[in-house]
Amino acid sequence: MDQGSELSIGRLASATGTKVETIRYYERIGLMPAPRRSAGNYRCYQAVHLDRLAFIRRARELGFSTAEVKELLGLAERRDNSCADVDRLVERHIEIIEEKIAALKRLRDELQSTLSACKGGRIAECRVIQALTPRPSRRARRPARALA
Repeated sequence: MDQGSELSIGRLASATGTKVETIRYYERIGLMPAPRRSAGNYRCYQAVHLDRLAFIRRARELGFSTAEVKELLGLAERRDNSCADVDRLVERHIEIIEEKIAALKRLRDELQSTLSACKGGRIAECRVIQALTPRPSRRARRPARALA
């Protein structure tokens, strides 16, 4: 993109693989700076918007929340500072990813165990369906007390 050329919101969306409504949302929450408006009140995006949106998209693909992306963007603007704050943020994010991986492994193991217990018979005896069916709570099993 040339320094002087501008993009409509549709072209910015196409160039970055981002939905138009997502771009508007990012503007509303302050992740994207407001673009210049044309005489007809259309948004006019520049190279800085394209670069920023590409940064946001990549950070979101890596699983960072919008709050974390906002923090990363703020840190990125202080180019002469130490990257220790960025490192801490990424380390926190990795810990969260590790927790999610552990939870997904537990989920996979439970599903594999349930599946291996299934004998391939009729639905009435299906271990998978049984495992997914909620058991009655203790409260539901107790007979209702008569009102005095």
